[in-house]
Amino acid sequence: MKYGLLFERFLNPERISMPDFDVDFCYEHRQDVIDYVANKYGHDHVSQIITFGTMSARMVIRDVARVLDVPYSEADSLAKMIPNELHITIKKALEQNKELNQLYETDETVKKVLDIAMGLEGMPRQASTHACGIVITKEPVDTYVPLYVRDNQISTQYIMTTLEELGLLKMDFLGLRTLTVIQDTIDLVKENRGIDVEFDKEMADPKVYKLWQEGKSCGIFQFESQGMTNFMKELKPDCLEDLIAGVSLYRPGPMDQIPRYIRGKQHPGHNEYTHPSLEPILNVTYGCMVYQEQVMQIVRDLAGYSLRKSRFSKKSHGKEKT
Repeated sequence: MKYGLLFERFLNPERISMPDFDVDFCYEHRQDVIDYVANKYGHDHVSQIITFGTMSARMVIRDVARVLDVPYSEADSLAKMIPNELHITIKKALEQNKELNQLYETDETVKKVLDIAMGLEGMPRQASTHACGIVITKEPVDTYVPLYVRDNQISTQYIMTTLEELGLLKMDFLGLRTLTVIQDTIDLVKENRGIDVEFDKEMADPKVYKLWQEGKSCGIFQFESQGMTNFMKELKPDCLEDLIAGVSLYRPGPMDQIPRYIRGKQHPGHNEYTHPSLEPILNVTYGCMVYQEQVMQIVRDLAGYSLRKSRFSKKSHGKEKT
């Protein structure tokens, strides 16, 4: 409530799909949470979720070459001709890499390997357990979906998206190393200084914000990149809201608004609003539209939507811009 979060964004009667339950836990105790849930709701009512590793361009080339008895050195050299790009395909690589394309046109073995590899590319290669997904069911899980057992660990045979389409409740229990670091830090401060750190009570220590202002944020989660460090040195944050906004702004969609946010921070009272009705909604971010909650409030106040209907307007705002 303090930060203007809206429950309707999370859940409301007009939302068709279930909301995303993403909960972060200390990395070392994630399994403890899963065990707790299994004990609470029943081991046959809780299951982890299967995921399939697919054959990427480089991987499938190596696999096919091995089956065809192509020498490892040749297969490795061929695989390394695939550009190291996200979602790269063999077809795209042939278009980008002239040397690879020339080999494909002139070397029968290379052509055979790549033709077979392109037919297999993207197919499932092995099953594994989803990094964080847990499904909790009203009746035993095997009354809804088939199960898969590996190393005495049970998971569903259906992937996450299929489970959601079936209407099952999926929760993400994420193990976050940063939370482990925080807990270790609290324990060390207690051990060495005799101080009980209660960081959720006091968020206004100027000495802490001075670290960001001076660019001393190396090792701080989400603040350690050079671009983010420069942003914080220019912004000179002095409250938690600045850090929250900084993390929200430093992403592809809203990065263009960073200079405007900095100007608003440094020159309060000189912010511009397209309409006076926007000021009470956007004044906390100096006239910049940063959060989904702000989009929902604008649609409600200016267009007369209810909060539950305004929740759907955020889709046009774009996930990357929130």
